[in-house]
Amino acid sequence: MSREAVLVTGGAGFIGSHVARHLVERGYGVVVVDDLSGGFVENVPAGAEFVAGDAGDVGLIEGLFERHRFRHVFHLAAYAAEGLSHFIRGFNYRNNLLASVTLINAAVRHQAATFVFTSSIAVYGRNQLPMSEDLVPAPEDPYGISKYAVELDLRAAHEMFGLDWVVFRPHNVYGVNQNLGDPYRNVIGIFMNQIMQGKPLTIFGDGTQTRAFSHIDDVAPVIARSIEVPAAAGKVFNVGADQPVSVGDLARAVMRAMGKEVPVTHLPARNEVVHAYATHARVREVFPEAGAPVPLERGLAGMAAWAWKVGARQGKPFAGVEVERNLPPSWKALLTRS
Repeated sequence: MSREAVLVTGGAGFIGSHVARHLVERGYGVVVVDDLSGGFVENVPAGAEFVAGDAGDVGLIEGLFERHRFRHVFHLAAYAAEGLSHFIRGFNYRNNLLASVTLINAAVRHQAATFVFTSSIAVYGRNQLPMSEDLVPAPEDPYGISKYAVELDLRAAHEMFGLDWVVFRPHNVYGVNQNLGDPYRNVIGIFMNQIMQGKPLTIFGDGTQTRAFSHIDDVAPVIARSIEVPAAAGKVFNVGADQPVSVGDLARAVMRAMGKEVPVTHLPARNEVVHAYATHARVREVFPEAGAPVPLERGLAGMAAWAWKVGARQGKPFAGVEVERNLPPSWKALLTRS
């Protein structure tokens, strides 16, 4: 490998594949580990070594650390479905918390320099708006709880072992390589997939809930560069777009980007945070080259062109729901059809 070796978990997935690409372009020796549960081999960038496997597999991870002596770890592998996490608690904690501990242990044992972790805006819960890094997290779903637990564990690992860390809290990221077939998460991908299948767009509730939808180019380059910025060590960063948009307005914007109008169906509202958007003063101070966020209309246009090229993907219901009580009816219907 030409320069320092880095491990990227989830590098065949959405954000991970873009981070891996930026690292390759910056000259790092990149090894991608992904179990392909939500990613695709074709997403792995040229120049990266791909290893199919589970980031929580202790034997696999130890073997890779022994072989490559990773200097830096980028941990992006996760099952990021906030709403569904209530009904898959065991799966959520095994994949999003215990797998992270496996990687932290390996990083400590092999004296890695930096552990970069993608957390989530979900750690804030129903906190005051806009959500800033100075707020005390109060996650409301198991996904957010698992992410915050990893943040706390990284702080403890630094205090005990000196492991440097950087935490990013991205939110509502969209763009090329997103898994269009996932029926539970990534509303923009769901909308585009529904349009390509000639189906109505489905919105939980009245569509007035808001999120700041963040283009991948606002997120991945900053994450990849963080190991080269000493001022980033030991800090938590919100990263993404500033402007909140209602899901109803988003649906209309996606239809314009796709060049096709379809009906909109409103489903019963889920128990979820209604409004969520964050401040980004800290990330812009430490990473001033990041620049202004990609405008939503432009980002949607680029993703739409890619979506039409790759085509619709058939969504797969989650196999292994642990609790069906209060499961949204539309999700329960998916299980019935499986």
